[in-house]
Parts: sequence; C-alpha cells; structure tokens
Amino acid sequence: MGTATTAAAVISARELVVRRGGRVVVRVPELELAPGETLVLLGPNGAGKSTLLLALALLIPSEGELRVEGEPVRDKVATRRRMAVVLQRPLLLDRSVLENVVLGQMLRGASRQTAEDRAHTWLGRFGIAHLSRRQARTLSGGEAQRVSLARAFALEPSVLFLDEPFAALDAPSREAILADTAGVLADTRTTAVLVTHDRDEAASLGDRVAVLIDGEVRQIGAPEAVFSAPADPQVALFVGVETILPAHVTEVSDEMTRLDVGGLTIEVTDVPPQGDRFPLLLIAPTDVVVSRDDASGSARNRFSANVVRVENIGRVVRVVLDCGFPLVAHLTRASVRELGIAKGVAVVASFKATSPHLLPRRRPGVSTSTRV
Repeated sequence: MGTATTAAAVISARELVVRRGGRVVVRVPELELAPGETLVLLGPNGAGKSTLLLALALLIPSEGELRVEGEPVRDKVATRRRMAVVLQRPLLLDRSVLENVVLGQMLRGASRQTAEDRAHTWLGRFGIAHLSRRQARTLSGGEAQRVSLARAFALEPSVLFLDEPFAALDAPSREAILADTAGVLADTRTTAVLVTHDRDEAASLGDRVAVLIDGEVRQIGAPEAVFSAPADPQVALFVGVETILPAHVTEVSDEMTRLDVGGLTIEVTDVPPQGDRFPLLLIAPTDVVVSRDDASGSARNRFSANVVRVENIGRVVRVVLDCGFPLVAHLTRASVRELGIAKGVAVVASFKATSPHLLPRRRPGVSTSTRV
C-alpha cells in the first residue's frame, strides 16, 4: 500500500511532538495509517521509533493533533481499549496460557464462552493450542511471544502495535513467528504499526515503511521504493546502500545519464535530481556482480578491480573493491569460495545501468558520507 487517505485513516497525526526532559525527541508533521495496512517504523537505535509507537498508542504524552478512526481522542482509556500492544518482552500473567488470552477479552466486555472460543482459535492459529493448560511461567521465549500475539489478535483491535516483538528471539523462533505473523496480518487485514531496525522484517511485513532518523520521518513509502530509491544519504546508509560517491554528469540523453566518477565513466538510467550536475551516486552492494574475467554480460558498467577487504557479516560476505573508485559488493560464501576471493585478488566488478540511484549532493540538515 502506497499512501493512506485522510478520510479513511484509522490513525492520523498532525504536528505530533514528543518531548523528553524538555527536549524534542520525535517530531512528525503528518502521518496516516490506512485500514488494513501494516506500517513499519524503521530506523537505527535511538531514532525515536518506539517513542513514536507509544505516542500513537496513547501510552505516553504528546503534543499535536491525533485522530483515531476520524475522531479526535477525548477519552484515552476508552480509545486504548480498541487497541492492542505487543512488546519485545512478553508480559504474561502468572496463570495458564488460556487464561492469559481469555482475561483481556473479558475485561473488554466479552463473555467467558466467547473469550474462550476466540482464545482457542488464536492459540491454534499461532501453533500453541497444545499449550493452553500450561502455566505461562514455564514457557520458552518463543512460546511466550506466541501467546502475546494470540492474546493481541483475540482482542480484535482496531489497531495492533508491535514494538520489536521478534528482537529477543533466537533465529529459528524468530523466523517461524515472523512467518506466522505475516500470514495472520495478510489474512485478517488487521491494521498494524510495527517497530523494527531489521530491514528483512520491514520487507516481510510492511505495506509501507517510514524511516526514522533523529526523531524525524525522513522517508515513507512501499518497502521496495524506499530501499531502491532512498531519499537522502543517511536513509541510504541505513537501508543498506554502502557505496555513495560524488559524481559529475557529463551527458544526459532520453535513455541514459553518463557520469564521471574518479575519471571513469558510469552509465545510469536514473535522471539527475533537479538538474544537479554534481549528484551523489548510490550503488547497493546486492546490485554488484563480481567475476574473475571480463566475459560479456548484460551489465553496461564493467570495471577491473582489486579486492581491498573481505569481511563475513552474517549470511553474506562483504567485499570492498578498488575500481578506481571504492565499491562494495555482497557475495554468498559459496561465490567467495568459487571465485577465490581474497585480499589483493584481481576481479571484474559490474552493475546494470538500472541499478544506481542519484541524489542531490546537498540537502539542508543532512550530512553526506560514503561507507566503504
């Protein structure tokens, strides 16, 4: 989902400000959440993601205008009863799993029978029906978080707030619960706000992504749009772009822009922003192909390069190249072994003209940097 519309917005915020100790920590001029969408608040630690979520959930004080389902918030307690929140660490009562899912519903007016029926449905949906009689204190972290999610969905909230619910889990539990949650959100079209610093989570769950940096929403849009065309260098660095280079536009045609970077020519299909003759050139590491020979291929941009550094970074290997300009590529371990990639090895680096993105060299209040 691209943009929310004011008339249909489940939550709309105008000039939302959150202060802490007299200092502004979040400032959002405008934000809307459409029915059935999952909006991901994405950003580095300390960016203000959780603070913004808590403000939207009416759990901390804020300034500005906040509307829920088109109406100004007058009774916070009553409005919060139409919401549900799942935190990073599960907060469960020292009772059975079933009672944890039932009691919240009954506090909101459901009968015991209705609450139990819903509880069994949602415990089954999250794969923990067999744990219904277990005491919550005996659960593993993954099991406890599944109970928290089942409890939240059983409330049938107007808006579900998820504050890094997968961050404390081990990798297998995280991947399994993430997949289950994505399926439930898609099936139920529950309106949700998710906080994360993980780009994979954002791509898996988000209809839209709002990137927060220093308490401000720097960019908002569909995940693929934000990740492929970041709005500024800081957003680019956060979403995984590792090559950001100053460039000089030497030629612009209907189909191609030619750039000079360190005396070498790079061709891109992107158009220089605002006619800028000296833009920044952004190249994502996943768009760079590394080979040991200059065999023909579809990529227009091909450069002889030397390997400067090789780093294991989880599932991929980060390879820093010197092509006459610095360039970063992400390769699989299998590719590194097959190509014999090591420091000092000569390779060929290539990327398609459609891959790079151009940004203005300067934006007020935003510093530029190159991470290689």
